[in-house]
Amino acid sequence: MKFVCERNVLLKEISIAQEIIASKNVISILSNIYLEAQDDSLTIKATDLKVNFQTKVPVTVIEPGPATVFGDKFLGILSSVPEGEMEFDYNESDSKVKIKTSVKKVNFQLRSMASDKFPDFPVAGVDYFEFPIKDFKEMVSQTIFAVSDDETRFFMNGVFFEKTEGKLVMVATDGRRLAYASKNAPPIEDFTGIIIPPKILNVILKRSGDEGNVEIAVTSKTIFIRFGSYNLSSVLIEGQFPNIRKVIPEKQENSFEINRKEMIDALKRVSLLVEQKSNRIYIGLSQGVVKIYCEEGEIGDAKEEIPCNYDGEEISLALNYRYLEEPFKAIGVDEMCIRFTNPSKAITILPVPEADFFHIVMPMQS
Repeated sequence: MKFVCERNVLLKEISIAQEIIASKNVISILSNIYLEAQDDSLTIKATDLKVNFQTKVPVTVIEPGPATVFGDKFLGILSSVPEGEMEFDYNESDSKVKIKTSVKKVNFQLRSMASDKFPDFPVAGVDYFEFPIKDFKEMVSQTIFAVSDDETRFFMNGVFFEKTEGKLVMVATDGRRLAYASKNAPPIEDFTGIIIPPKILNVILKRSGDEGNVEIAVTSKTIFIRFGSYNLSSVLIEGQFPNIRKVIPEKQENSFEINRKEMIDALKRVSLLVEQKSNRIYIGLSQGVVKIYCEEGEIGDAKEEIPCNYDGEEISLALNYRYLEEPFKAIGVDEMCIRFTNPSKAITILPVPEADFFHIVMPMQS
C-alpha cells in the first residue's frame, strides 16, 4: 500500500477514529486503526468491539492495499508535523508503515499488525430511515448530559430512543433528573425503545453539520448511523429503561420566567462558593425577584438577585446547581420557564415559548 494525502485531511479523521478506540496503551489489533487505499480514496476504520467507525477520504493512491497502524502514535505523528502532503508506504515484508512529509525531511516508521486480524463490522440487514440531522443533533444535545455514570445502574448509562405515536423520542436520566426531547417522526413503523451508548452520539455531535439527513437503522442489538462519509454502528445497552411517564408531572401550579443568560451567569458566580460534595444552591422566589444563594460554609457564602416574572408566594427551592446550569446552557433561547408545585416535588425547566423538549429536576433536602 502506498498513497499521498494532505496532512489536515487525514488528521481530522484519525482524531475521530482514536476517540473510538478503547485502549491507547496496550498494543493490540483494537488499538490499531485500519487503513485501505483503493480507487483514489482511503478507507479508515476503528473499533472497540462495541462502537464501530468507518469513513473515506480522498487520496492519491500509488499502490492499493490495506494496513493497520497503532492509533495513538499515528495521531501523535500527524499532530506534530507541519501542514502539507504526506506519503505513506506499507511494506508487507517488514510489517512497517513508512511516513514522510513533503515540507520537512521527517521520516517515521510504525510497526503494523496484520490487517486480516482486524474485526469485521456488522451489517444492518434492515432498512435505514432518513431524519434531518439538525433535529437529531438537537435531540442528542438536549439529553446526553443527563446520562447516568453509575455503572451499577447500567440501564441508565445511555440515551433511550424510541418511535411512538408519530414521534421520535429521546430520554436520559440519572435518577435525580430527566431530559426529554421529541420530534415528528418520518413515516416508519414504531420500534421498541432502545438504549444508545453516549460514545456514538458524541461523535455525531462533534463531527456532523446541520445540513442534510442522517440515516438510521435499528435492530434488536445494534444501531447503525450514516451521515456524510461516515458509517457508525454501536451495540445497544441491554436492560429495562425506567418508566418515564411516572416521572413527568401532570400539572404544576406555580411558575416563573427568567432570562437565560442572566441565570447562567448568576449560577456561575454563586457556584464558586458552593460545597463541592453537594453542589447545593437555593432559589429564593419573591414577587418579581429570584435570589440565587448558597449557605455559609467554611469558605464563605454568595448571593445574587436577578429580576424574574413571578407573582406568587415567597418560596425557597434547594437544587443541584449543575442540574440547572446544564439544561439552561443546552436550551438556546432568551427566556426560560421553571414550573413547580412545592419545595419537595420535581421542577420542570422549559423554553419560552414551549418547544418539544423539557428537563425535570428533583429538589434536594434543604
